[in-house]
Amino acid sequence: MVNFMKTCKIPSDGKPNKDQIVKMKGVISSLPEDDELEEHSNKLKALSDPTRLKILYLLSDKELCVCEIIFALNKPQSSISHHLNILKNLGFITGRKEGVWIHYKLKDPKLMGLVSELIKIIE
Repeated sequence: MVNFMKTCKIPSDGKPNKDQIVKMKGVISSLPEDDELEEHSNKLKALSDPTRLKILYLLSDKELCVCEIIFALNKPQSSISHHLNILKNLGFITGRKEGVWIHYKLKDPKLMGLVSELIKIIE
């Protein structure tokens, strides 16, 4: 039978001591604000969609016309436009209009390198 040591030293009354309270207040005060965490969470959620990830991978090499993205992913224009709007609104991509088409590119070319690193860490 394995004997596990308790790492949390909270007394039997279930209340932390003064030193623990001071430490936790320090940790809590260093956390980002709730609205900042919400923004980060929304951006990470956007990256969790396979279609949006594919779009970002496609844009990692060069700027593409929306028609090229539609062709590459073999999805309806409305679906691709929806995903592009999400990525654009969250600041991942930018678009420029040329005639009737919009050409998209990554806002920061380092993005996909960072995404790849993150994926390696969590695999």
